[in-house]
Amino acid sequence: MNYKLLLLVFLLAEISSGNRATAQRSDDSAKLYEMRTYYCEPGRLDALLARFRDHTMKLFEKHGMTNVGYWVPIDNTDNKLVYVLSYPGDRAYRDKAWKAFGTDPDWKKAQGDSEKDGKIVKRVENMFMHETDFSFPMKVTGPANDRIFELRTYYTNPGMLPELLARFRNHTTALFAKQGMTNLNYWLPDEVENRLVYMLAHPSLDDAKKAFDAFRADPDWIKARDYSERNGKLVEKVESTYLKATDFSPIR
Repeated sequence: MNYKLLLLVFLLAEISSGNRATAQRSDDSAKLYEMRTYYCEPGRLDALLARFRDHTMKLFEKHGMTNVGYWVPIDNTDNKLVYVLSYPGDRAYRDKAWKAFGTDPDWKKAQGDSEKDGKIVKRVENMFMHETDFSFPMKVTGPANDRIFELRTYYTNPGMLPELLARFRNHTTALFAKQGMTNLNYWLPDEVENRLVYMLAHPSLDDAKKAFDAFRADPDWIKARDYSERNGKLVEKVESTYLKATDFSPIR
């Protein structure tokens, strides 16, 4: 199937979904997302994963947070866990939920029991985000899925973020799908400018690399890229991390 036909099919599917898709996007765009990265003490990642699997996720849900996904880098030299939560409200809702979680006796017991052999988490990084208008739903996929996830961050040149978003909206997501990549969430961080964060899924690491090689050589991509950069280069830097979902991740 060529790119023009693929894009036509994609647009027809969007039109046919009509009001349902519009209503869903309206609801989703109100969600606050939080990406959290935990750096563990040496040898303590398994203890952290066990605590999330057995206790933390349930307690998050108890206090009104939604577990979106949990991943560890394939090359995990820093002993990291990356996960995403969502909230139905704003930062005030989020802060209230975390305060309730932090004072929950069940959490305090789980934390104390898990740290009997030493501290687990060395440091935490977090980022608040909202979806773009072209994000794709991250659906629960059920047990045992060996696909690879890719977390990508684009740092744009000053003033070029709207042009980058237009390129993704009108061309890039369809071209990713053409090469067998699965589009997942696309987010805009709340507290920084000129940045796009998104996730893709691939059947395997080898498939991911082959798909991007084919994407970069695609004449339709080259045409879209060159047209979008007629007033200057859009992207200053790209960061990419390959991830595997944990065994308890809702998305895997």
